[in-house]
Amino acid sequence: MKYNIVTDPIINHLKSIVGDTYVLFDKEAFEKYGRDETEDLVFYPEVVVKPRTPEEISLILKLCNKENIPVTPRGAGTGLSGGALPVNKGVLLSMERFNAILEIDERNLQATIEPGVITQVFQEAVEEKGLFYPPDPSSKGSCFIGGNLAENSGGPKAVKYGVTKDYVLNLEVVLPTGDIIWTGANVLKNSTGYNLTQLLVGSEGTLQKNNPSKVVAILEFLGNRKHVILIRLIF
Repeated sequence: MKYNIVTDPIINHLKSIVGDTYVLFDKEAFEKYGRDETEDLVFYPEVVVKPRTPEEISLILKLCNKENIPVTPRGAGTGLSGGALPVNKGVLLSMERFNAILEIDERNLQATIEPGVITQVFQEAVEEKGLFYPPDPSSKGSCFIGGNLAENSGGPKAVKYGVTKDYVLNLEVVLPTGDIIWTGANVLKNSTGYNLTQLLVGSEGTLQKNNPSKVVAILEFLGNRKHVILIRLIF
């Protein structure tokens, strides 16, 4: 599919949405956001945009959908599968400003969290309340929750406790059309309609030309463990 290029009027429109400070198109930004931890793969975007609200993302995606410009959402860029690389150029949508833990509901063992929160930061936040969020990818000290969702990250605890998809109840998502939807409900059992939550978790950016952007996730967690034991097995 042939896409259109990002023109100066489009850049100005993007600036009007998020502000001049959060629209980048210099060489340094392209070097940073044109790669992740995948070896030998570099794809430079035409512009980097850093929104802060779902409404800003909605306006960006409506613009890019109208102008036929590809959009690549990006988290921390720690992935090894190239999912955050703008292979078709266009707009690189950085989610790094979505970095708030909105609520930790201790009674229902649920948390409302933005995708730019570092995984370890979230783990430590619930641990302070005597609770436990198991998924622990090796890059947990730098990777974002949103990237964990996109890649369905696991880690050493996955054998006993499962992977990221097992702890996601609901997602607020901005579709490529700019529509903002919730994919499920904040309950353990929800059989109403298609399971859009699990469709998106682990999709690795493969769904559409402009991939849906996750802006809020409802995660569940467990009661705290009393002990942590590290065992090394040699085969």
